[in-house]
Amino acid sequence: MSHILTMIAQRLALGFVTLFVVSLIIFLGTELLPGDFAQEILGQSATPETVAALREQLGLNDPMHIRYLGWLTDILQGDFGESLANGQSVADLIGRRLGNTLRLALYAAAIAVPLSLILGILAALFRNSFFDRFVNASALSSISFPEFFVAYILIFLLAGAGGAFPSMANFRGTPEFGDFLYRAFLPALTLTLVVTAHMMRMTRAAIINLLASPYIEMARLKGMDPMRIIVKHALPNALAPIINVIALNLAYLITGVVVVEVVFVYPGLGQLMVDSVAARDMPVVQGVALIFAAAYVLLNLTADVLATLSNPRLVHRR
Repeated sequence: MSHILTMIAQRLALGFVTLFVVSLIIFLGTELLPGDFAQEILGQSATPETVAALREQLGLNDPMHIRYLGWLTDILQGDFGESLANGQSVADLIGRRLGNTLRLALYAAAIAVPLSLILGILAALFRNSFFDRFVNASALSSISFPEFFVAYILIFLLAGAGGAFPSMANFRGTPEFGDFLYRAFLPALTLTLVVTAHMMRMTRAAIINLLASPYIEMARLKGMDPMRIIVKHALPNALAPIINVIALNLAYLITGVVVVEVVFVYPGLGQLMVDSVAARDMPVVQGVALIFAAAYVLLNLTADVLATLSNPRLVHRR
């Protein structure tokens, strides 16, 4: 297992380097935005003296590299700064919204992952049948449309006049479990339709690739049930690519919820980021973007480790 620990250490080091580069891109990207932050905060009617005083207070007169190093040092200490819009701690703002985003991602994953595995297995079992073609056509159709279009179609069908679900998923505080499932069903279903196709098609492709293996042919010649062959013999050996695509789609569920949260007015990180961009609240934008990047890097690391552990030839080297 020492090589597994070595791989984890290498992936962690690479993840930290990636986050450092991403933090630099985030900071430079916000710095290159047009306009003056102090002027935007105070409004066009502010006097030059007031703008200059606010720039000095926010440290905007310091060189860019000094401000970046100060921001990065504070981030490493867990201090994301203060919101320019309301003076609240950015860490507190992110903490309140992060739980909502994670709950929505887990809700969508709880639907999408089992559904994808079941559809992928059945599509491989009934390869080239009407069911296989129908599932593939439906999956490709769902990922061909942008998320906001899928969201509005679901609102029209399920939340229109006399619809069963609310068109807005806004709530205050922490809702009860049943109320959350009800209010967040449409955003979770939107995310499910977007990510299911990738996971289902990867499951199907991985299993079909293994069905031509000699040990699968031997199991068939012995008269073993086709479903048992797939579930017991093909699926365990196809876990590595399936785990990778599931982890990548879970990363998307966390980092790609911005549009969906805005459409459904869901109080998550995506909605917070859009509101902060509109208000030119750059500390919040930078903090949320860094959290998204960290989640993506962490889930990629998890995918690498799980894919390695699922392959006995990599775990037990000779």
